[in-house]
Amino acid sequence: MSTPRDKETATPQPTPLRPALTGSFSTPAGGNPTGAMVEAAYAHHGVLARFVNCDVPPEQLEAAVRGAVAMGWIGFNLSLPHKQAVIPLLDGLAPSATLIGAVNCVVAGADGLVGHNTDGAGFVAALREMREPRGRHVVVFGAGGAARAICVELALAGAASLRIVNRRTERAEEIARIVRENTATDATAREWTGPYTVDTDADVVVNATSVGLAPDSSARVNVVAASLQSGMLVCDVIPNPPDTPFLREARERGTETLDGRAMLVNQAAINIGLWTGLAPDRDVMHAALDAAIADWRHPTS
Repeated sequence: MSTPRDKETATPQPTPLRPALTGSFSTPAGGNPTGAMVEAAYAHHGVLARFVNCDVPPEQLEAAVRGAVAMGWIGFNLSLPHKQAVIPLLDGLAPSATLIGAVNCVVAGADGLVGHNTDGAGFVAALREMREPRGRHVVVFGAGGAARAICVELALAGAASLRIVNRRTERAEEIARIVRENTATDATAREWTGPYTVDTDADVVVNATSVGLAPDSSARVNVVAASLQSGMLVCDVIPNPPDTPFLREARERGTETLDGRAMLVNQAAINIGLWTGLAPDRDVMHAALDAAIADWRHPTS
């Protein structure tokens, strides 16, 4: 462990003059709306804590983690490019983070620094507001970090099958193998060489790629639109803009849709729970996220 922590030393309790500290390490850090959601939740519930969005280059990650320990932070988030690089700096991993192989949330406690991955859990929590994942047949586009986390959590939640569609099939097969070896879910890799025809038995379809993310918000997922059928739930992990071309196309075919804001809100709510034990008001967080996205699109001069 590169960041030793005295486990016998009690963490000082927060006071009005010394709030508990949380935050995020990423680069670039601009445009990250997580802080707005978390701080809104802290304020709404009267939690004496703050969230600091930090731009940390890769060569400074270890120093940033040591600094968080030295200052008594109770936890922090990690975004690109630190989700895997942080693992050697931690004292332990939660089971899902071990399977996913990446960490986006660290909790500082009696066991030192423990890494969690709440990306997939946030998606599953959002999905459960519309569909129970158990027994579902799911098509996932992409094989990056978000797709990996979503596939693992869907499998742990009892999905019947996963079809992981990606241009590089070896990356999709790696995720499928992890799922098959550690869960009862059937998982297969599919090559994405042209417009993909969604399987007719699919219950849930997920875009876990960055296609449609601002500023390239007009980009569309390379899928045969006619294969998106009424009865499917079509999801996108992109929160900005929330209404992507993929989701609009799906609604035109009569499907239900779920946008990326719900995943982001639920993920942040889970993080707050891990750090503080609080079950925050998600409506408050959702409103803060919408305001942050609007500010990002229309900055004041």
